[in-house]
Amino acid sequence: MSTKKGARRDDTTQGTGQAAGEASLEVAEQQPDHPQQGPSFRRLSDPRELAALAHPVRLGIMELLTVDGPLTATELADRLDETPANCSWHLRKLADHSFVEEAGGGIGRQRPWRVRQVGLAWDDTDATPGELRAGRALEDMLLQRQVARFQQARAQLVDDGEREWAEASSLSQHASWLTPDELDEINGEILSVLERYADRLTDTALRPPGSRLCEFVAWGAPLLLPGLEETPAVTAGADAS
Repeated sequence: MSTKKGARRDDTTQGTGQAAGEASLEVAEQQPDHPQQGPSFRRLSDPRELAALAHPVRLGIMELLTVDGPLTATELADRLDETPANCSWHLRKLADHSFVEEAGGGIGRQRPWRVRQVGLAWDDTDATPGELRAGRALEDMLLQRQVARFQQARAQLVDDGEREWAEASSLSQHASWLTPDELDEINGEILSVLERYADRLTDTALRPPGSRLCEFVAWGAPLLLPGLEETPAVTAGADAS
């Protein structure tokens, strides 16, 4: 799953179109009986829905069902180092909010589960205080997971001697002076680049040999350093020479 922020746009293709302060959880697997024309997303507004996701085991379940589902509670437990009973309980909680559903077949903890929606998103444009708290708590948890995964991946790739993958993995940081329109434009351009290979998420036939599921985390926002003020606006009639 990935998180994104950006200015509101009408285009909701591939899970874009997030409002300022909004993040989306993109689901990567196209499920049987749920045909999709590329990833879409379900917009969340109920704080209870957001709070239901803000749990490490539930996020782990959602991620695995997203990229490799359907899976049973037992299979999820093996991958997450949890008990089948615990995974079953969390699956039921996710199902209560329509995040997951049974995929059919099997009994008990051998019943396979799948995600119900290709993507999830929320925004804080008109959010209530409760929605803001729940949304930001989920954002914080997701970001912590993403940073930890990045650090773990780089260390493990080096330890395992996978030099090519280690060198291809990178971290970059840049800063510049921009207007709100320019910031919005750059965020949109970055999003377009990140979505270049989005079809591979839902169509396994498009994945080249030797490819791996890779994660990108990007954000663009004002850098609020102490004492650093906005560039003064040019007043009407002022001499700009």
